[in-house]
Amino acid sequence: MTLRPPASRRIIQGLYPSDIRMDPINLCFHDTDMRITTWNVNGLRAALKKGFGDHLAQLAPDVLLLQEVRSHPDQLPQEWAQPVGWHVHWHPAERRGYAGTAVWSRQPLDVLGFGLGDDDTDTEGRVVRTRVQGVQVISAYLPSGSSGAERQTVKEAWMDRFLLWATELARCTEPVVIGGDLNIAHTERDIFYAKSNANTSGFMPHERKWFSHLLEVGWHDFVRQQCGDIEGPYSWWSNRGQARQLDRGWRIDYLLGNAAAAAIWRDASIHRPGGLVVSDHAPVTINLWHKSNA
Repeated sequence: MTLRPPASRRIIQGLYPSDIRMDPINLCFHDTDMRITTWNVNGLRAALKKGFGDHLAQLAPDVLLLQEVRSHPDQLPQEWAQPVGWHVHWHPAERRGYAGTAVWSRQPLDVLGFGLGDDDTDTEGRVVRTRVQGVQVISAYLPSGSSGAERQTVKEAWMDRFLLWATELARCTEPVVIGGDLNIAHTERDIFYAKSNANTSGFMPHERKWFSHLLEVGWHDFVRQQCGDIEGPYSWWSNRGQARQLDRGWRIDYLLGNAAAAAIWRDASIHRPGGLVVSDHAPVTINLWHKSNA
């Protein structure tokens, strides 16, 4: 029997769907799908003042992966530190107001670890690994190297360790999804000004090659699989000039899946309005065919 999702849970096909059809009442898991959204919110406290809650309601994910939270739970309004209807695990950086990741789930989640393995202290709060209803979901925030050579060196050391860690995860027999801001645009299709940024951190040849290696070891880039060989869609825009208004951006936010996740993947989209109003990054969403274990 072929499973079909309820019409109210289908994301309209396209690059930046202007309307996301959802069930505004029943936000728990449906029997046939799991919706996962990743979003670099560029500071959750600021995002809350710019309509984060409204956009979250439109997206209606079952699992939400956050990056660049930039706050500890005790710095948030109580209703957001432990939002009603969500199981939340925060992984803030030790330094307040910096980096940090989180996973929110409508169903109970198991926390499997932090950072890139057991020996990683991950003081910047860059990776939190969880399992929800038989699917591993990981929120990841790779360092940026745009501020200078020192941070680029940190980024590249992190990339080396991340690739080894991700290679092992790709071999898992259960579905694994990594969502987050990887701070790298993979190909010229993923950045509007490709030629002028050829030597810019985030689009340097060795960084792009690193991303190709991720795909070679078994990861699937779901947005690219959805959209094919087209320009964009982008997920981050500079505040300079009219880049945001003219949609001249970078695609650096991803949802990647191993082979088991790819086997149940259904569709993907980018919610551009969230990147214009709430953050400088847009939320990225996938739907998986999923039979609840409940």
